[in-house]
Amino acid sequence: MERFDFPISIPFNHRVCFTREAFAVSNPLVQDLLVEGGGRRALVYLERSVADAWPMLEGQISAYFAQASLELCGIEIKDGGEAAKADDSLVRAVWDKIEKEKIDRHSYVLCIGGGAFLDAIGFGAATAHRGVRLMRFPTTTLSQDDSGVGVKNGINAFGKKNWVGSFAVPYAVVNDFLFLRTQDPEISRQGLIEAIKVALVKDGNFFAWIEENAAALAQLLPDALEECVKRSALLHARHIALGGDPYEMGSSRPLDFGHWAAHKMEQLSSFTLSHAAAVSVGLWLDVNYSVKAGLLDASSAARIGEVLEIMELPMFHETLLQRDAHGKLKVLTGLEEFREHLGGRLTVLLLRAPGIGVDVHEMNANLIEQCIEEMQYGALQVNG
Repeated sequence: MERFDFPISIPFNHRVCFTREAFAVSNPLVQDLLVEGGGRRALVYLERSVADAWPMLEGQISAYFAQASLELCGIEIKDGGEAAKADDSLVRAVWDKIEKEKIDRHSYVLCIGGGAFLDAIGFGAATAHRGVRLMRFPTTTLSQDDSGVGVKNGINAFGKKNWVGSFAVPYAVVNDFLFLRTQDPEISRQGLIEAIKVALVKDGNFFAWIEENAAALAQLLPDALEECVKRSALLHARHIALGGDPYEMGSSRPLDFGHWAAHKMEQLSSFTLSHAAAVSVGLWLDVNYSVKAGLLDASSAARIGEVLEIMELPMFHETLLQRDAHGKLKVLTGLEEFREHLGGRLTVLLLRAPGIGVDVHEMNANLIEQCIEEMQYGALQVNG
């Protein structure tokens, strides 16, 4: 018997760009990106809520392609939100359009919308012809500061979040800050939870900056908002590109701090609870657990809690109280589902200090229940 091992290294250039008015004819960024890749044909997907908020955008895109002598193969306006990921209907619609318009691997799919829309359209592009170039234009704080600069896509299945999907490096990500101006203020604030998360696990100085600017961020003042989004996006992208495990082949997922409970809460709410709100609650749960586990000092936890309060981010949700027929908290099954999604040994990141995380391989159910009880009490005090 013989065996031969051949290492395969496939270099990708993860292009992350920041601009305003990406489709203004005076802005060369998109044209330069398309020409750089050697293709000139593109199919555009636009989330309906974005099209409604920016009624001139469709015409601007058409004019942009015309003046750049690029071939626009259509602008498809589709519904977004978590419903876009509920089944594979949107993915199949993408396949149908790619086949009909003869979009090939040297063509582009441009996707303009929020995180769930990017996930579904991205999965369609990644699986057509085994991968059509995708250019993302995230339009929300959550997608600009986190998911839009990632290398994942997918849809929900079996009642579980992102059960079907793939890893695929987008050809480029264009964060156009102008889109953030029309987002609902509450949803926009909640999207900044991913910036808080990455600061807590990667950059204590960034967390201190968020702490200092929490009031400005709560008001969504443009200078603070854009700096926060940019710093968060670059921390996420840097970890993915330089952290040594872009496709998560190992067991550690530091960028998923607070997510084991968040994903389960979304599922328990039948996906009526937004991802951002769920992450905020899940993060606060794991901050409290880190204290009870003797890893994080109470004063640091208090600092984190104050930031969440100033920025009006949720710190409790009733799904944490749901129990099964045996009286066990349903959210606890999220730990095994979290492990299963990645594979290998359960690995959950907790905090030692702002900017310093630590992997643990088990969590105590009694301590989790104590945390939830205290979080519920805190919520009652605030609302009472």
